[in-house]
Formats: sequence, structure tokens, C-alpha cells
Amino acid sequence: MIQYLRKILHAIKAWVESFAHKPYALWALFSIAFIEASIFPLPPDVLLVALGVSAPKKALKYGLVTAAGSFFGAYLGYYIGYASFEIIGKPVLSFFGMLRYIEPALKQYHEHGILALIFSGFTPIPYIVFTMAAGFNKTIDLLTLTIGGGIGRLIRFMLVAGLLYVFGPPVKVFIDKYFDKLSLVFAAAIVLILITLKLLL
Repeated sequence: MIQYLRKILHAIKAWVESFAHKPYALWALFSIAFIEASIFPLPPDVLLVALGVSAPKKALKYGLVTAAGSFFGAYLGYYIGYASFEIIGKPVLSFFGMLRYIEPALKQYHEHGILALIFSGFTPIPYIVFTMAAGFNKTIDLLTLTIGGGIGRLIRFMLVAGLLYVFGPPVKVFIDKYFDKLSLVFAAAIVLILITLKLLL
């Protein structure tokens, strides 16, 4: 079963990477990021990295496109969570085995509010769960979603884009192998900065 799932994941990764060689690659990048935030957990990082490796000097542009797609996709995810969770949201999350993450996401919102959105990209919980959970019973209002989601998406994807811009193709192996750990370190650094600012001001 695990081997079968791995084959599926590799096939999806290869399919997403194939868009890097298409003339409509930017639209594909935006669309995949939009979909990943709302209805289907496709990995936009795969295409972002593929494009960044092929043209490192455009990596920041690709990062912004990815962040924008994910940002706007969050509104659809929010709407599904608010108006159609039982009809659309719940079946989608159940199909991908992510329904169990709803409660932890709701808990994060209740305990940390906007910070849960900002750091959602650095948790093992897929972003689609956070967007639907935000709309579920209006757990998070739209203003909080806009601000927190905007900041969080920029941090999430510009971190990858920045690495590609500075280091170019060699960083792909590093990102593939260590991105999760790097994300946690980066998130922890931001938390420490926020705590320090709060103590000083």
C-alpha cells in the first residue's frame, strides 16, 4: 500500500514538474497554488522549484506568482468551509485522509489566531485544511484570513524562491531533502523576533 502511494506521489510530482516546460507555465503555477489552497492538495513547490532551477534570476517572480495563487485560493477554501463543508469540504478532506487535521487546525486558530495562519505553511498540516477550517463556523474572519494568509503565503513561497535566486540549481537537492527542517527553523526565528519586539516595545 505504501509503495502504491509513493508511486502515485511520484507520478503527481512528475506531472506538476512537466508544466515547467510549457509556455503557460506561470498560469499553471498560479492555478496549482490556487487549487492547493482550496480543493486539491497539489504541491505547487514542485513546479516553483522546477521553474526556479531553469531560471534562477526569475525565481522571486515565480515565488510571488505562487504566493498570489495560494492567497486567492484561500478565499475559495474559506467559502467551502463556511457554506459547503458537509457537501464539499468534508468529502474532499476525507478522500485525501486529511479530515483528522480539522480539529488541530481549529485548535491552532483558537489558541493563536492570526499566527496560526502565518505559520500554517511550516506545519505538517496541508494549507487546504487551514482555509476550510477558517471558514468553518466563521472560525476566522475574512480580514484575519487576508492579513494572516497574505503574510504566511509570502513567507512560505518566497523562502523557496529566495534560496533558488541566491544559490540556483544546486539548491534543489537541498530543498528536496531539508526544506521541512529549514521551514521549522525559519518559523522559530520569526517567533523569536516577534517575542523580542513585544518585550522591547
